[in-house]
Amino acid sequence: MSDPVVMLVAAEPSGDALGAGLAASLRAKLGGRVRFVGIGGPLMAAQGVASPFDIAPLSVLGVFDALRVWPLVRRRAREAGELAVREAPQVAVMIDSWGFNLRVAHAIRRARREVFLIKYVAPQVWATRPGRARTLAGAVDELLTIHSFDAAWFERAGLRTQFVGNPVLARVGGGADRAAFRAAIGAGPGDPVLLLAPGSRRGEIERLLRPFEAAAAELAANRPTLKVVVLAAEAVADELAARAAKWSIPVHLARSGKDHAAAMAGATAALACSGTVTTELALAGAPMVVAYRLGPFTYPIVRLLIRTPYITLFNVAAGRAVAPELLQGDCTGSRLAAAIAPLLDDPDLQARQAKAQRSAVEKMRGGIADPSGAAADAVIARLRVQRDSSGV
Repeated sequence: MSDPVVMLVAAEPSGDALGAGLAASLRAKLGGRVRFVGIGGPLMAAQGVASPFDIAPLSVLGVFDALRVWPLVRRRAREAGELAVREAPQVAVMIDSWGFNLRVAHAIRRARREVFLIKYVAPQVWATRPGRARTLAGAVDELLTIHSFDAAWFERAGLRTQFVGNPVLARVGGGADRAAFRAAIGAGPGDPVLLLAPGSRRGEIERLLRPFEAAAAELAANRPTLKVVVLAAEAVADELAARAAKWSIPVHLARSGKDHAAAMAGATAALACSGTVTTELALAGAPMVVAYRLGPFTYPIVRLLIRTPYITLFNVAAGRAVAPELLQGDCTGSRLAAAIAPLLDDPDLQARQAKAQRSAVEKMRGGIADPSGAAADAVIARLRVQRDSSGV
């Protein structure tokens, strides 16, 4: 019997991490008897998913950024369909990246109707554009969701949905050496350490790095022992290093996954771009202020569509602003500095917010101990159905 073929498709760093975890769990559960094909980044490549192209240009956010790369998205989605024809996977898993992967699903469906299509991570229809639930139900066969509150939206649309948990909640929060990291950057036991996490997309860096720099400079002016660390996602690490080297204050760059975990554990407080990193920081015990900016033409559109008062997932889970959110016009250097200053200076406030963040994240866990393993079990179950139905 030939090994099953699984296609995994991711188009941004967070999806790359999810795909790598899924691939590792599939290989472990199948005793190595699986072949991977697909599209992804360096983490998936390390697990045997050899991407035919670089996914970095596809990692965009906002209506107008998406329009700019639209011809590339169409071409890459078509290439994904061609890859499915060549490699004949039994199952294709499209990870996050709503706009791109919806087109990939259509391309694969047109090219090979027998491939079972799974979407891994749901679009946030509880926040905006609930009609996407029906759109997704018409494009794929099954949804694996990382949030327990997603299921009802998609089941009402007729899409088979399984809650598998969020792998971020399993892979972060332990094993990092806080003391060693602080010593490595020259921070004494009582010195404040400010961690800046400006995002993993180039558009986020472009919009957030300048106000983050301004906030750090203002804070450092009144705190001579402050250490500033920038969390650099692999896709934008070189760009961040070049730009941070020109800052008026000393900056330490945390580039690797190991350094990321140590930086989160060693931070007194963090200024973070909205996204996966906020959950990682909460698990690491770092109190934070969350910031975000969209393009000036995109934001008014999004504001009309948004249905939730918060953009940070653990704030959504808690039903309150556990971590302050400074968005768009409020995302300025001076306002960010004013918001995060108390977290740098008040140990009691640090402890209270860190505890509240962890409590909110626990609500998100949903009792799933091994999310990547749960996702792998769902894929394996479908592989068995596909094998039995084909008689192979």
